[in-house]
Amino acid sequence: MEITTSIEKGHVPVTVMHVDGNIDSTTYEIFTTRANELVNDGAHYILIDLSNSPFISSAGLRAMHGILKHLRSLYPDPNLSEGEIKQRVSAGTYKSPHLKLLNLSTDTQTTFHLSGFDLFIETFADKEKALASFQA
Repeated sequence: MEITTSIEKGHVPVTVMHVDGNIDSTTYEIFTTRANELVNDGAHYILIDLSNSPFISSAGLRAMHGILKHLRSLYPDPNLSEGEIKQRVSAGTYKSPHLKLLNLSTDTQTTFHLSGFDLFIETFADKEKALASFQA
């Protein structure tokens, strides 16, 4: 797995993680470590570009959930309690303001849908729309 990063300008600066390779039980730790380094270095908004990542296993899903929790712990929504966020996730009305995904493969889209991750992490096929969706 190779991960490169770039900073893109939308309404806010967005850190884009370009992942080349699967995110699975052999690579999730590399992925998690790199994402956490970015967050610890000040990244508030992360777009994960999966154009070259055809497969994400359950280990990859857990890694993304951990990254999302890390971002929420550092940058909580001042207008929503944790309980309200959980209620909105269950209702399908909450989407993470900090973590979004770009260019999921068909298999990964299916995995996200079946696991319920699409209830709280937005996915995009268009990079400009993804970048524009991040708001301060």
